[in-house]
Amino acid sequence: MATEHLQPHLLNRDPLFPPPNETADLPLPNLTPRHQELIPTPCGPIKRWSELSSPVKIYFCVTILSLLSVIGLTTETLFQQTHEDFTISLIQLIGVVFCVYYVTRGILQENRQELIVFVLSILLVMFRSIVNFTVLSAQENPNVLARFILILLVGSFDVIYAIILIQSQSMMAFRVGGALESLQSQYFMLNLCFSMLTFDLQAQLCLCVLLLTSLHEISLLHSIILAIGVFWACLKVTVGIIAILKELKPLVWIFLNQNVPEVANLVYLLYMVIRDWGKNISYALEAAIILSSCISVAIKSVLFWALLNVYRSFGQGLRERSECLEYKLASAI
Repeated sequence: MATEHLQPHLLNRDPLFPPPNETADLPLPNLTPRHQELIPTPCGPIKRWSELSSPVKIYFCVTILSLLSVIGLTTETLFQQTHEDFTISLIQLIGVVFCVYYVTRGILQENRQELIVFVLSILLVMFRSIVNFTVLSAQENPNVLARFILILLVGSFDVIYAIILIQSQSMMAFRVGGALESLQSQYFMLNLCFSMLTFDLQAQLCLCVLLLTSLHEISLLHSIILAIGVFWACLKVTVGIIAILKELKPLVWIFLNQNVPEVANLVYLLYMVIRDWGKNISYALEAAIILSSCISVAIKSVLFWALLNVYRSFGQGLRERSECLEYKLASAI
């Protein structure tokens, strides 16, 4: 037999567990993070433009152009609308401006949660366009028909392709954290914190708009309070970003305390809704305030939970990897 001439150790060879001298000759898999190919930013590393496929590049450019067009159209008609329509348009304008950031970070950083919010925002724009088109008179319909069809077509394209990107596989956690699951989990929580900080900022700005439009007369005091509210929201987000990036635990506690006035503002808004309930013919603003308050509470809850997990992982290596990335890129330049 041919097998009789084979050496004994080859006859007992196990393909799943080869001998040690054979495994030493096999090439080892590269499990080190390849984040030197990424570009560091204040919101985390992003992919290079050259890494994107041609369809994704086309989608990104078309989406940015469509969002800028919506911003221009909304700004053009903003001051020609009634009180309630003005409020909704202003909130929509804020949402579309944030969508530019969401789709940019969602594509370049493979951030699923921001792509999901981007899809929801585009669906809201499309829904409002449908509502506005259906309530227009027959004389006004032909003037806005082309705009209405354009919004539906471009919006459908943005939503469908974004859903495809959401369902695609993401490799950013591996590229940043390497093969260690603990570092990949830290990166996910860090990304979630950044997203929740952005969502919270958008929610606070929308609440400031609702507070502004719910007032029958805007005095100088009201204007000062609203300006302080916008500044406070931006300052709070800045403190949160610095605390997470630099892993500064005292700043985390300062950030948590900065949320107390915002919670007090939510309580005040709900009090105003209850006090003035039934005085207006339409309940659109009251419903918007209640809905925005509930969304803001939900965002803050997820933010605090993610921040707690990030706080516990301070000093466990993810920041050191990011600083190593910045040092390597600086050395290459």
